Amino acid sequence: METGHAPTSSEYIVHHLTHLNSTGHAQKAVIDWSVLNIDSMFYSVVLGIITLYFLWRAASKATSGVPGRFQAAVEILVEMVADQAKGIVHSAESRKFVAPVALTVFVWIFLMNAMDLLPVDLLPRIGALFGIHYMRVVPSADLNMTLGLSIGVLLMCLYYNVKIKGFGGWVHELFTAPFGSHPLLYPVNFVMQMIEFLAKTVSHGMRLFGNMYAGELVFMLIALLGGTATVMGFVGHVIAGSIWAVFHILIITLQAFIFMMLTLVYIGQAHESH
Repeated sequence: METGHAPTSSEYIVHHLTHLNSTGHAQKAVIDWSVLNIDSMFYSVVLGIITLYFLWRAASKATSGVPGRFQAAVEILVEMVADQAKGIVHSAESRKFVAPVALTVFVWIFLMNAMDLLPVDLLPRIGALFGIHYMRVVPSADLNMTLGLSIGVLLMCLYYNVKIKGFGGWVHELFTAPFGSHPLLYPVNFVMQMIEFLAKTVSHGMRLFGNMYAGELVFMLIALLGGTATVMGFVGHVIAGSIWAVFHILIITLQAFIFMMLTLVYIGQAHESH
């Protein structure tokens, strides 16, 4: 904190919900694409590099013999994603690209979510030593990031719509589905298609953001409990933090899985005709 006095509970939470951004000023808005949230971008890129290294190392160390624990764990993960992709995306050619993308999405989002398990004040205090007074370390608790990811999935869906159906076929579908090919229904069909694309994209990003943002707030409230000058407050902080962390492991894994599954579902839908 930049102030010289101990922060109140509300000041503490507001401070921890403020991004380090490209303007150099405090930015508390949930979503604002006029500025760049440097903290979210930094941690997402670093975790993306870690994801690629993890997958590259697993591939380079793979052997045909008895696998070690690391290789066995990665093989289980790969087979899980491949099975899900096979059941949803019926084009074997598309799966050659879509399945690795889904695997990367799962690992990347899992690591971004897992940043929530670090002590709330750890990285912000380290940053403060270097003059960085605002820092949020969970990229998936930033709506700008989650909507960016869902827009990336939307672009892939548009690509496969054109690739599988042809540009003319896709445009024809935009104006004739879901209500039929009568000319009077063309505007209604087109509006419904646009609403569908918008709704899927927004809900895809909002679902991940909402769960991770709520988890981040709970950890902040637990951290405030530990800041009370009582033994019971400290004990309650440790117990509550430990219980929530164990439960949150399930949440961060489930949210990564759901985002990956919806990515496969939306891309699979792009392969199908209405």
